[in-house]
Amino acid sequence: MKFEPVDVVVIGAGNAALCAALAAKEFGASVCVLERAPRNESGGNTRFTAGAMRVCYSGVEDLKRLMPDLGPEEIDRTDFGTYTEENFFDDMFRVTQFRTDPGHVETLVTRSLETLLWMREQGVRFSPLYGRQAFKVNGKFKFWGGLTVEVVGGGPGLVDQLTRTALRAGIEVHYDARVVALLFDGINVTGVQVRFGSELHDIRARSVVIASGGFQANPEMRTRYLGPGWELAKVRGSRFNTGDGICMAMKIGAASTGNWSGCHAVGWDRNAPEFGDLAVGDGFQKHSYPFGIMVNATGKRFVDEGADFRNYTYAKYGRIILEQPQQFAWQIFDRKVTALLRDEYRIRRVTKVTAPTLAELARRLDGVDAGAFLEAVAEYNAAVRTDIAFNPNEKDGRCTVGLDIPKSNWANTIDEPPYEAFGVTCGITFTFGGLRINNDAQVLDEDLRPIRNLFAAGELVGGIFYFNYPGGTGLTSGSVFGRVAGHAAARAASSEHGAVRASAGSTQA
Repeated sequence: MKFEPVDVVVIGAGNAALCAALAAKEFGASVCVLERAPRNESGGNTRFTAGAMRVCYSGVEDLKRLMPDLGPEEIDRTDFGTYTEENFFDDMFRVTQFRTDPGHVETLVTRSLETLLWMREQGVRFSPLYGRQAFKVNGKFKFWGGLTVEVVGGGPGLVDQLTRTALRAGIEVHYDARVVALLFDGINVTGVQVRFGSELHDIRARSVVIASGGFQANPEMRTRYLGPGWELAKVRGSRFNTGDGICMAMKIGAASTGNWSGCHAVGWDRNAPEFGDLAVGDGFQKHSYPFGIMVNATGKRFVDEGADFRNYTYAKYGRIILEQPQQFAWQIFDRKVTALLRDEYRIRRVTKVTAPTLAELARRLDGVDAGAFLEAVAEYNAAVRTDIAFNPNEKDGRCTVGLDIPKSNWANTIDEPPYEAFGVTCGITFTFGGLRINNDAQVLDEDLRPIRNLFAAGELVGGIFYFNYPGGTGLTSGSVFGRVAGHAAARAASSEHGAVRASAGSTQA
């Protein structure tokens, strides 16, 4: 197998990588995409996501630009509200405890709408996120939590559509192609070394974009950076995101940044497999906990399930579940709220028990102290402010009083059978620490100088998320910075300084 030099090599074939490839091609570059996974597992974590994308919009007219199929009847029966740049900025700074990089968050927020509109031009289709982000109140759907848009076909649809567009544009896409090193002459990145089966090949390129995901599928790196116990977490998505891109860049002197001890981790089915299962996709997640309570092995509640909309808590509650005895919890609901549970609670492969009485439910909760559980439920029920109206569309203030661990919103008594309980553990989505980039998505070295011809996008970019994450921001971030990286890589490839230097002195990292 012989590879001709190209202008831009993109490492990875998920959302960020394919947006980078298409953006580079748009600028006239020749582009080669190298994907470690086989074709049927390609796309990294993107293929496992449900496809929600957080985007700024000032009203329904902006949404109609994204979703031209919105008709008068649908608009009339839906309150889409607005999600302004100010709202997005506020959410990003609030959930990251004001640590998010100001320059990166400005790029993310201000380019979110234009990037999704550009994705439409690439063949991606969007629709309103009715199933998971809207409830019908007085005959009208109302969205909550600042999240309104999803990709038609979810993550698999996004990967497949971007891939089709890339192939039609003449972009080479190679599968089972694991990049093992960057070619580097001490000043310029000049290409990559890639392994196909048992063969190693050098591919020369004027620019390289790394978009190969975080290190969440690497138990050794998880334990080293996130801490003891993280080797026990389930991996929600791809088994191929083992931190290769981060490591090869740092080996040639790339700077690290961000929340290396932090990650996006959620409540995930207790008996899910070690890695994501494409037959189930995102169905192992369990995100309706704000409408019930969660208890651990000691039978006690351990978190404020109603602290905020699930969009702003679910990505940090996985860590808290992992910290519980034996790394599991049970989510408890009664008949009053089971109709509000998301579709993932109704899949066939689910860890679920039901019971006609709380006493029977307590006996069926595997691994839980039954007596302590019944005491905790009684204490919780007595503390609920039932005089405050329940409203799932807003932070309703229906709370508990006098508990050591309060429930701040959506507090309903657990007293109407049948009762349902769902066993969950921690499912890690992606890691927050990664490479330091500038505003052009160019990777910086340890002296904070740009590494010539090296760019990065997606999960392996550090400095954007800390501690927590607003739902739907990951895909948007990948798309925005993927497009930025692709444009910048194409410009570098066409410049005098981006010329390929095939000197004998090039080294492998």
